[in-house]
Amino acid sequence: MKDTGAAAATRVLKFGGSSLATHALREIAATRVIEAARDGAHVVVVVSAIGRAPDPYATDTLLALVPHAGAGPNRDLLLATGEIISAAIFAELLVSLGRPARALTGAQAGITTDATHGDARVLTVDPSAILALLASGVTPVVCGFQGATPDGIVATLGRGGSDLTAVAVARALEGATLEILTDVDGVMTADPKRVDGARTIPGLTFEEVTELSEHGATVMHDKAADLARLSALPYAIRNLRSGAGTTVGAHETHEPGGPVTGVATSFGYTFMHLVPEAAVLPGGWEQEAFRTLAEARISIDCVNVNSAGLFFIVRDTEFARAHERLSQLPLAVRTRRNCAKISVVGAGMRGTPGVMYQCVRALSGAGVPIIHSTDSNITISLLVPEAQAAAAESALHAHFNLDKS
Repeated sequence: MKDTGAAAATRVLKFGGSSLATHALREIAATRVIEAARDGAHVVVVVSAIGRAPDPYATDTLLALVPHAGAGPNRDLLLATGEIISAAIFAELLVSLGRPARALTGAQAGITTDATHGDARVLTVDPSAILALLASGVTPVVCGFQGATPDGIVATLGRGGSDLTAVAVARALEGATLEILTDVDGVMTADPKRVDGARTIPGLTFEEVTELSEHGATVMHDKAADLARLSALPYAIRNLRSGAGTTVGAHETHEPGGPVTGVATSFGYTFMHLVPEAAVLPGGWEQEAFRTLAEARISIDCVNVNSAGLFFIVRDTEFARAHERLSQLPLAVRTRRNCAKISVVGAGMRGTPGVMYQCVRALSGAGVPIIHSTDSNITISLLVPEAQAAAAESALHAHFNLDKS
């Protein structure tokens, strides 16, 4: 955008780790920054750690150095170094190309968090340091994934936390635009590695991206997507090389071809069905089961309570603890392992009859049994055998004509 004499626009550009994995990719990213600055914008950069494991500075590589460490300030300090290295390298690359730049840790960029190490919540963002650099013609390069508690202790924001940093910074810089630059062409109708014909969705609502992210799509962190929704902050997710991608905003942008926008899949679930062995448990047996899981801090999903029992899913990593705790109650605990959750999402579902029928019809035609299902306004989640997840994804994608532009 050209500067026409009015106050320059501010653009926040966030680069993921895969977009910074090599020197050649970092040069492309730096070119994007320089082009935006030449167009008259104030540019703020947010970076993830370089690459993916086993790259030496990737988050998982650093985590492998302390495999038995629990979440805490020591581990957070270690993990934060990945983004610090990335920011320093990228800032120096910009300087070498003639663009003044300064690397900032999350704390230096004004990001204050609570003390929930490993999954901290952003409390406030004071943009003073960022604004001072912009005013002096320097591009701030902010470390994603991190901030500091009010007493100055480094805390990290959890998986995908650099997206959350970018949204929080853009929100604090009132009127800023946000672009997430990655190695894929925006949000896809399904995972292109598993579904032939998956294509880029040109426009999505905030709610659609939040739902897709929560149910397995990996392009945008779900907490970041939800913060953008709550902040009414439009953004774009674009391919670093081509610029192709998806714009996200408040208005419903679903295409007229059908109610479903995309299919998201997540793996590694166990289905659990509880029924009482005793006629009555104090306070209600369902309440006792929920209390037991809550006290053990075991997260459950796809919950359904009816006269046939209590139904839900847990992550496989939580199954052993859940089964042990629940087996101490007078309940029959029935389970089915190796499940996948397939979710169809679309703002066009709202108020549209027959979408569940279409889902059942598609999976029935593909010979995929439905173990369990739940739904909300714009999402239907279907639990299927993990071995048949690919067939289920493809069947739903084809049935709703998502491969058609």
